[in-house]
Amino acid sequence: MAVLVVAKAPVAGLVKTRLGVEIGMERAADLAAAALLDTLEACTEAFGPGGCHLALDGDLVGCERADEMTRSTAGWNVFPQQGKGLGRRLRNAHEHVHTVVGGPVIQVGMDTPQAGAVALRTAARRLTCPSDAVLGAAYDGGWWLLGVGHSDLVRHLDDVPMSAPDTFTETLRMLERAGATVSLAEPLRDVDTVEDARLVASEAPHTRFAEAWR
Repeated sequence: MAVLVVAKAPVAGLVKTRLGVEIGMERAADLAAAALLDTLEACTEAFGPGGCHLALDGDLVGCERADEMTRSTAGWNVFPQQGKGLGRRLRNAHEHVHTVVGGPVIQVGMDTPQAGAVALRTAARRLTCPSDAVLGAAYDGGWWLLGVGHSDLVRHLDDVPMSAPDTFTETLRMLERAGATVSLAEPLRDVDTVEDARLVASEAPHTRFAEAWR
């Protein structure tokens, strides 16, 4: 079992720009960094650093909280995202990790700092054979978690519209067309707006994200 985090290096003006319009780009980038660190910590706790993989857009050197990022990814397999379009980059990342581990992969992003190790392990236990998949809906119509028993199940992921109101629905259809037996993880809220940030910080008050929000 492996966990894959797909993320952007948290640099002001390049991440959480929608949030940054409301609270400032520097603060938005710091919140993104805090959320990513919470996710990295949960993944390490759930699977150990040797089972953790980070597909990164950008460079951790010079990003927000760079020293913490370096410490948190010690022992991880960190590699650059490849491909044009988010769907293609996600598919390529899954295929890359599968060639390394040869088994199931749980993938998360950097927008759900409230998703702890227990939620990740619970999702992972649903992947018992190559045709299994697990999908966690986000309240904005997307998804926060995608787990597959084999990377072949996401071979058409680049055909799914990303960051759209029907992303979750279309991803579910894509998995079913690929022959997957899909189970659903608990829905979570992505952090995209000030209201999202307030609610997530309230839900997970002991996270780095909540501290940064306060």
